Amino acid sequence: MKKIAAVFVLAIATLAVQAQWNWKNVDSLYGPLPKGVHVYTTNDLVDGKPNIAYYVSADLKEKGIEFTTQVGNGKRLTPTQYFEQEGKPLLVMNCTFFEFVHNSNLNVVVKEGKMAAYQQHTINGRGKDTFTYRHPFGSAIGIARNRKADVAWLYTDSAQSIPYASQKPIAAFKDSVAKHTGKEMLQMGDFKKWKMDAAVGGGPVLVQDGEVKISNNEEMKFGGKQIDDKHPRTAMGYTKDGKLIMLVIEGRFPNKAEGATLTQEARMLKEIGCVEALNLDGGGSSCMLVNGKQTITPSDKEQQRQVPAVFMIKAK
Repeated sequence: MKKIAAVFVLAIATLAVQAQWNWKNVDSLYGPLPKGVHVYTTNDLVDGKPNIAYYVSADLKEKGIEFTTQVGNGKRLTPTQYFEQEGKPLLVMNCTFFEFVHNSNLNVVVKEGKMAAYQQHTINGRGKDTFTYRHPFGSAIGIARNRKADVAWLYTDSAQSIPYASQKPIAAFKDSVAKHTGKEMLQMGDFKKWKMDAAVGGGPVLVQDGEVKISNNEEMKFGGKQIDDKHPRTAMGYTKDGKLIMLVIEGRFPNKAEGATLTQEARMLKEIGCVEALNLDGGGSSCMLVNGKQTITPSDKEQQRQVPAVFMIKAK
């Protein structure tokens, strides 16, 4: 009996580890929703700390919805402003990293098969390395015309009409050359044309082959111990059975919602069932609207931060 009891206890403990978060369906709070789209939330603790998170699951094969993007064309808008401007889409979510001076996206955005923004492939050195440059290959998630999703590491160039993608992370390299030719960059990995109808970039990749595998070292997204910092998070991924997952995690609210590290975010995406997933711009930018209603509370001092690009789902 003792042996059976021990096995039972071990099974319960294993189940608890495997299912850390219980997700509640809250479709009724964000409806009406088209077929194949659902909204879930959890306030279960993240490693003992307060947490609020939401995710939307959308069936990639559902013909009644379309997946698209929009950029601000040199301007930044709040998600609510995009919602009003774009005819009140079903979902609006922040996506790319960006710089504030020129309101420029630092990651790829593909809209209707055409690139609307490009990856940043050159990062200036600092301090003693002022005259050196780092050249990373950032990640993105795309949805093809056949409704299949993919996460990959990209090379983009304004001289090229579509991105080139590697299905494996590529180590960034450092030298004294400010910009390399497309031919030189494409020699760094096994690249193929990446024909996507809609895509957004961010990074790093968090889940590969259904397991937590964070490609921060290759993408050079966060330095030092920043990977372990807790912040609001935005992420996207997809499941084996063809569901697109849009996740947001509230943060920077002590004793209410403290955010997540990249590893915690990755674990959450894995538990939801993602086979591939990547981190997108987080912090004060994290925001997701469903039918115009906020899910998490944004942490930016202005509430919703203005961003130069969004990912959207529209009902046909």
